[in-house]
Amino acid sequence: MPTPSMEDYIEIIYNLIDTKGYARVSDIAESLDVHPSSVTKMVQKLDKDHYLDYEKYRGFVLTEKGNKIGERLVFRHDLLEQFLEIIGVKDENIYNDVEGIEHHLSWDSIDRIGDLVQYFQQDQSRVQKLRDLHQD
Repeated sequence: MPTPSMEDYIEIIYNLIDTKGYARVSDIAESLDVHPSSVTKMVQKLDKDHYLDYEKYRGFVLTEKGNKIGERLVFRHDLLEQFLEIIGVKDENIYNDVEGIEHHLSWDSIDRIGDLVQYFQQDQSRVQKLRDLHQD
């Protein structure tokens, strides 16, 4: 499994390719607020570990393995955002909270959170009842 840092890069690359059709070192550096040289080093490591195919000066694409991990990481991120929104976390806190916890939860915990999100999404009155608890 990739390290948390590798996961951040794979997730960013996956999202960039999904939205723009490509991912450049400069885009990744900007997204993660790191130096391009750091991105290049990580891209080389991800290439070595078969998460992406990298050709110097030509760019890179995610491998099947990288795509599968990227898809799962985006799912995890989106699920945690939904969960925090359901339980009433303020919108301005959600992104940073997800970034802070996403690498520290097992996939078993993620699956259980998914079950809980699904439970609440099946009946919006459940969400309202939960939020009413915060009003008291």
